[in-house]
Amino acid sequence: MTGAPEPAARRPTRRDQAKAARRAELLEAAARQMAERGFAAVRLEDIGAAVGISGPGMYRHFSSKSELLDELLVDISRRLHDGGAQVVETDGGAAADPAATLRALIRFHIDVLVTKPDLISVQDRDLSSLSPAANHEVRSLQRRYVERWVDVLVRVDGPDGDGQDGAPWRERGQARVRVHAVFGLLNSSPRLPDYPRARLRGLLASMAWAALLAPAEEAR
Repeated sequence: MTGAPEPAARRPTRRDQAKAARRAELLEAAARQMAERGFAAVRLEDIGAAVGISGPGMYRHFSSKSELLDELLVDISRRLHDGGAQVVETDGGAAADPAATLRALIRFHIDVLVTKPDLISVQDRDLSSLSPAANHEVRSLQRRYVERWVDVLVRVDGPDGDGQDGAPWRERGQARVRVHAVFGLLNSSPRLPDYPRARLRGLLASMAWAALLAPAEEAR
């Protein structure tokens, strides 16, 4: 005996769509203002004013400024995590062609930086202002995103085809340090001097690749 069929999902009404569009406007305005002034200096009323919503009207969309920050940073963390997973799967997995997959991950990360620089700035500065639940989710997503990169990096051969002994980044602990360092390099891009966007993408990609596969300095 089968159960009753599940009800069809309700199609969004024009009102639903308008509310979603306005919510997206508010999130974009919040990211811009928080990137410029910091979470503590921005009021919910300031965000609403940027898109023509009065202070009381803001509470139809967000109960607090903290809820808004939680949504912003959980969303960008999910975007990076899910997008990184898709890059690896699209390239046939980390073992298929690790070098090509690593380059694809670099390009993906830079694409997010270029299209969402305000969110990257807010994440870099205001992570500590998240609610405990959102902080836990963001850090979990970030750790898994890092490990996705590490899984690929430890399979990349050295420039001469060196394997485990010749490529220092193939040691997992060192690979993790390299990935974190490269994220620091790339995530600083919103604070860089003005530079043509297309050329900036290429420059950042070259720098990230070089940093990930840089020779290890001899111990002294």
